[in-house]
Amino acid sequence: MAFGIKIVQQNSQGLVETLGKYSHSVESGLHLYIPFIQRIRNVSLAMAPLSLPNYSIITKDNADVSASVTLNYHITSAVKYQYENTDSVESMAQLVRGHLRDIIGRMDLNEALGSTAKINQELAVAIGDLTNTYGINVDRINIDELTPSKAIQTAMDKQLTADRERVASIAKAEGEAKSIELTTKAKNEAMIATSKAEADSTKIRANAEKYRIDTIQEGLANADDRYFQNQSINAYSDLAKSKSNMVVVPSDNAQTYGQIPGLAKVFKESTKEDKKAKKTEEN
Repeated sequence: MAFGIKIVQQNSQGLVETLGKYSHSVESGLHLYIPFIQRIRNVSLAMAPLSLPNYSIITKDNADVSASVTLNYHITSAVKYQYENTDSVESMAQLVRGHLRDIIGRMDLNEALGSTAKINQELAVAIGDLTNTYGINVDRINIDELTPSKAIQTAMDKQLTADRERVASIAKAEGEAKSIELTTKAKNEAMIATSKAEADSTKIRANAEKYRIDTIQEGLANADDRYFQNQSINAYSDLAKSKSNMVVVPSDNAQTYGQIPGLAKVFKESTKEDKKAKKTEEN
């Protein structure tokens, strides 16, 4: 009897079929089989990548977004993978799409766009271990891109521009208000400083005047009658030097007034005038 030779590759498993029916599995290596009666299917158990093309998803607020997903999987049960599903990989892809639509469909657009890590985590939990169903386990899943439709992107760009302009206007207004506040504060501080300086100057002048008055009052308190007499004599002396024709003085201490040159002159001139007037009357 002739035998066929089949080599099962590393990290693969061979499924032996006899007359079209699965009989047993073989590991990697060299195996013999009966041609026309048996065949050995080679199923790779290595991790394989899968990219799911962009497909449309509607968010909770009825926004249309396009999702792009990549995942890594490996076959955990060659028998289930090969015989219990016509296309286990496509079935797995459909399951991923369904869970992703459900997760994003419960989110608003802004929440979905900013929560890819959360979506990845929820999607991995939702898929779980697919060994019993498809003989496959998803090792890693990642949402590469969530892209809103062009109409939504245009609206978002307009909103972003409006927000930036609003923020710029607010910042400008706040800057102007701050400038006015600082200017007003500086003017108030200058006015306060000027008022304080004027008040200090007035206080200094008042203190000086008070000191002068106190000094005079202290000197007057210690002065005797001779000081006041001397002051009177000086005052009448100044008055005598003026152009006045008559000076009235009190009779007290009249003998001292003769000591004043000015008064003596006035008295002399007054005497001459009296004599002249008397002589004119006699004639």
